[in-house]
Amino acid sequence: MVNIFNLTLNELEQYLLSINEKKFHATQIFEWLYRIRVTSFSDMTNLSKSLIEKLENNFYIKLLDIETIQESSDGTKKFLFKLDDGSFIESVLMKFNYGNSICVSSEIGCNMGCVFCASGKMGCVRKLSLEEMVLQVVTAQHILDKTNERISNIVVMGIGEPFDNYDTLIKFLNVVNYAKGLEIGSRHITVSTCGIVPKIKEFADFPLQINLAVSLHAPNNELRSKLMKINKAYPIEELIDALKYYFDKTSRRITFEYILIKGINDSIDNAKELSKLIKGLNAYVNLIPYNPVSEDIFETTPHEKAEKFFKVLYDEGINATLRVKHGDDIDAACGQLRAKHMKEVNNA
Repeated sequence: MVNIFNLTLNELEQYLLSINEKKFHATQIFEWLYRIRVTSFSDMTNLSKSLIEKLENNFYIKLLDIETIQESSDGTKKFLFKLDDGSFIESVLMKFNYGNSICVSSEIGCNMGCVFCASGKMGCVRKLSLEEMVLQVVTAQHILDKTNERISNIVVMGIGEPFDNYDTLIKFLNVVNYAKGLEIGSRHITVSTCGIVPKIKEFADFPLQINLAVSLHAPNNELRSKLMKINKAYPIEELIDALKYYFDKTSRRITFEYILIKGINDSIDNAKELSKLIKGLNAYVNLIPYNPVSEDIFETTPHEKAEKFFKVLYDEGINATLRVKHGDDIDAACGQLRAKHMKEVNNA
């Protein structure tokens, strides 16, 4: 049997047609699952008993198992979810003045190997399925339902490289955006990539107006290759060309993520070089204070120096912000997520 959350609307419609049922029932089922959020087919009161029986014989409804929830002093919640195969993933729910945002994982581990990232230190065990991605949002929303709150924003910036799980990512985006389901507006969804050039170009043809963020973290190839091994496959020149192609196709602004690491990429010269690199692009720079993980020797750029870096960008006419940390006291901030207990599961 299959968890029904693993089906897109179109796949559910095709299933219904295959059992001689009307495909409009798929929309009804999606409303029950994602808008009303029932956990039993028998609660779907506008479906016939015969259809409910067919659904029960072929599918089940199950949310993710929550192993732990940690809450930060700033209200950020980090979920440790246990998957059906015994693996673990993490998601982060953040509270902002504009609403609740959830950071979703796309893989168990990550093959990109960025030296400053906790999840990149373990390699990729496997890609997540549609249900495993969607249910991070749905399970968290079930918890928020208790306080009449709603998830209004999604960032696919958790464990894994989303474009390395591209087909499932596209299904996920369609499911969470669907107007009769969770109805997360496309402009309230952001996908982050470390720079897989062919997928950036492919994503330019995706019809929804999803935001694109690119993990840059260095203004030149020499430094970026030391921090991010993806740069050896797709150097900065190819990345910028792909982003120009993306903008020409979509007219959508691109966000560059730039983690400030003390003594590594945070000099005034680095800031000037970054400004020169992206000047003329419809771009926005999100400067992120480095969040330490236990295994490495990197340090966070002091706030005063980070402000000087920001001022260089500002003076050069580059749109930028210096991000406020969220959840770093529970290892839930940018670069700190990892699949907890993964080694224990693999060695079991």
